[in-house]
Amino acid sequence: MDLRNIAIIAHVDHGKTTLVDELLKQSGAFRENQAVAERAMDSNDLERERGITILAKATSLEWNGTRINIVDTPGHADFGGEVERILSMVDGVVLLVDAAEGPMPQTKFVTSKALKLGLRPIVVLNKVDKPDAEPDRALDEVFDLFASLDADDDQLDFPVLYASGRSGWADAELDGPRADLKALYSLIVEHVPAPKVQANREKPFQMLATTLSADPFLGRILTGRVESGTLKAGTTVNALARDGKRIEQFRVSKILAFRGLSQQPIDLAEAGDIVSIAGMAKATVADTLVDPAIDTPLPAQPIDPPTITVTFGINDSPLAGRDGKKVQSRVIRDRLMKEAESNVAIKVTDTPGGEAFEVAGRGELQMGVLIENMRREGFELSISRPQVLFREENGQQVEPVEEVTIDVDDEYSGAVIEKLTGTRKGELVEMKQSGAGKTRIIAHVPSRGLIGYHGEFLTDTRGTGVLNRVFHEWKPHCGPIPGRRAGVLISMENGTAVPYALFNLEDRGKMFIGAQAPVYEGMIIGEHSRENDLEVNPLKGKKLTNVRASGTDEAVRLTPHIEMTLEQAIAYIDDDELVEVTPNAIRLRKRFLDPHERKRQSRAAG
Repeated sequence: MDLRNIAIIAHVDHGKTTLVDELLKQSGAFRENQAVAERAMDSNDLERERGITILAKATSLEWNGTRINIVDTPGHADFGGEVERILSMVDGVVLLVDAAEGPMPQTKFVTSKALKLGLRPIVVLNKVDKPDAEPDRALDEVFDLFASLDADDDQLDFPVLYASGRSGWADAELDGPRADLKALYSLIVEHVPAPKVQANREKPFQMLATTLSADPFLGRILTGRVESGTLKAGTTVNALARDGKRIEQFRVSKILAFRGLSQQPIDLAEAGDIVSIAGMAKATVADTLVDPAIDTPLPAQPIDPPTITVTFGINDSPLAGRDGKKVQSRVIRDRLMKEAESNVAIKVTDTPGGEAFEVAGRGELQMGVLIENMRREGFELSISRPQVLFREENGQQVEPVEEVTIDVDDEYSGAVIEKLTGTRKGELVEMKQSGAGKTRIIAHVPSRGLIGYHGEFLTDTRGTGVLNRVFHEWKPHCGPIPGRRAGVLISMENGTAVPYALFNLEDRGKMFIGAQAPVYEGMIIGEHSRENDLEVNPLKGKKLTNVRASGTDEAVRLTPHIEMTLEQAIAYIDDDELVEVTPNAIRLRKRFLDPHERKRQSRAAG
C-alpha cells in the first residue's frame, strides 16, 4: 500500500487537533454510529481541561488506497522536546496558521525545525470564516517568515489551502465550494513524498525510538519509524544508545500500528511504517533498535537544553500525610525518574540529603503540568520557586532570553511595555498595529524576568491580553531583577482560622484562606499591604463578656479570599518560601516554619 507520513504543526490554539478530528471523520475512520469525543486526539484529562495538546499522538487513515500516518504535535514551547523528535519521523508537514492571528512565536519555532530538516510544508490558512480573518495578510506574513528562516526555493514555493477545521472544509480558492476536506487529502498525497526509506526493505532492521509510553498489560512501548528492513513479532533485536553502546537485547513481544484512534497488533512492520514495539525493559527515547548484526546507531536529533529548574521535596508541614498516599522521598524519586525517561526535555538530579530533587525543564507550564499530574496520582510535595539555569560561555555567565509576543488592546500597551522594559530588563524589538484597536508587541526578555509575570500581565490588561513566549538565545547576564514587592502575612499559631480574626486582619492585606481553613505556624495566609512580612494570629476569637451592645454582634462579612492556581502559587512565592501541594490543597508556606530559625537564616544570608 502507498504510504505518507505527515505531522501537523501550528501555534497553540490554531486548530490542529480539531482538524485531525475532521480528517478522521471524513476518511471513514469512525463508524457512522461510533461515539467520539470532541478533540478525540486530546486524550488525557489535563489536555481536555486546558484545551491544549501536551503529548504528541499518532493516528492513521486511508484515502483512495493510500495510508496517511498523521502525528498531532503540541504547540507550546514547553513541550518542544516532543516536536523536534517527531519531525524526524515524517516526510512532510501541514503548517496550520490562524487567518486572523497570522504566524505566532510557536509557528516560528516549529517551522524553523521543519525547514532545517528539509521538509516542504503545506500551508493551511485555518479559521478563514472568522469575522476578523485576513487571509491575504496572514499569507504574506507566512511567506516573510519562511524567507527570514532561510527557506530554500522549493520550500518557498509552498502550496496553500483555505480552510475551516471546525466546519470541516478546505479549498484551494478562498471562495471555493466549502464542502469537505478532499482538497487537503489530495494535496497530501501529491505533495508529500512517499518515505524514501521504503527502498531499504532488503537491508537489516533499524528503527529510531521517538516516543515512550507505558501499557498496563504490555509494559514499556517505544514508537518510531522503521528506517530499514522488516520486523516480525517474536524477533530478537538489540537496543543501542546514542554512543553505540548496547543497552539490552530483547524479544519483540508485540508490534502495534495506528489504525484510526486505536492501535492494532500487526504481524510485520516494513521500512517507512510508524509503529510501536513492546518487549524491552531498558531502551528509551533516542535509542536505536536494530538487527543484532548492526552495531552503529542512527543519528538522533539533539534536544534543546532545559532553561529552568524547580526543587521537588517531601511535604514536611504539620498537615503532611492527611490527603495523599504517596509521601516518601523514594516514591517521589521513582516517579520523577519515570517522567524523565519518557520526557527527554526533563532532567532530574538528587540533592545532598536525599529529601529533595532538582527537576530541570523547559518552562513553568511544563513543570505545572508535571506537578498537577503527580498531585492527581496522590502525591504530596513541597515545591520551590523556579530558578533560571545559567551557563558559562567564553568565561562569561550567560542566561536564557525569550522572545515574547503580546497582543493587547491599545490602551494597555503602555503599561505592558513599561513593565517589560523597565523592571524586567527586556528589550523592545517591534511594535505594530495588529487589527482594529489592537497592538502587537515583540520583546526579548530574560527568562528570569518572566517568572511570575503572567498573572501580573492579565491584571494589567484586564484579562484581555494574549502572551506567547519562546526561547530565543543565550545572552550575557543582565543584572539583578527585583522580585515581588509586597510582604506576606504569616500565621503564628496552629489550628483552624476564625472568621472574626480574618475580618480584623483584612485591613492588613488580601487573604489567601477562608474561614475554617486549617493553618499552622509559618504558613502564609495572605499578602501584606506593605513590603515587610508580618506574623499574625488567625485563631483569635472574640472575647465574650456578659454585656451585650445592640448591633455589634452581627455576623462578620468576609471579603472573598484569593484562590491561587498551582502555576500562580509557584510564580508568586519568594526564594525563602515553598508551595505545599497535596491532592486536595495548595498552600503557601515559609521554608523555615519556626520564626527564630527564619531570623537566623535571613541574618546568615544577609
